[in-house]
Amino acid sequence: MEFMEFSGKTVDDAVVEACSKLLISREKLEYEVVDEGNSGFLGLGSKPAVIKARQKLEIDDTAKVFLDDVFRAMGIEATVNIKYDEFDKTMNIDLTGDDMGILIGKRGQTLDSLQYLTNLVVNKNVEEKIHVKVDTEDYRKRRRQTLENLAKNMSSKVKRTRRSVTLEPMNPYERRIIHSALQNDKYVTTHSEGEEPYRKVVITLKK
Repeated sequence: MEFMEFSGKTVDDAVVEACSKLLISREKLEYEVVDEGNSGFLGLGSKPAVIKARQKLEIDDTAKVFLDDVFRAMGIEATVNIKYDEFDKTMNIDLTGDDMGILIGKRGQTLDSLQYLTNLVVNKNVEEKIHVKVDTEDYRKRRRQTLENLAKNMSSKVKRTRRSVTLEPMNPYERRIIHSALQNDKYVTTHSEGEEPYRKVVITLKK
């Protein structure tokens, strides 16, 4: 919702006018003062107070407005579908449209960046952290399955060759998938080496 201008004798009067026109309570009003006005001298030269106001965005609206602005700047047409669970404090965002591969990027890097930035925007003024997941075309699920298969294949290679295997650099989320996939393996163990963003998972035989 765009900001609209409202005026009154005082800023408080302008706020009341905005609430009346927008049919909302004062707690749900977001506004900024454009001009505090002036009562003048004996009513002469008086100026009304002016504010710009709109209804406060709900937390899911905040995410949608942010992503819509990003896609507009990128020249991409994408539909943003949001499911927010207030009880669990989770927000699942699914993006649909053409050329979603652009939003996924190499190994999901662009999608991860969108998720990171959306997390920052959503959690800017909240008391309890909201966990935001951004996905498109079921990429997260497909990537998880790919990594779990990779972990099992590399585990078999380590057992066969009795040599450690170092995987390609991964983000913390993807490394956790590898660690989790092999945590109950009787013969191999995993650990991470290196500095971000080049940190890698190493699979070795247990001693």
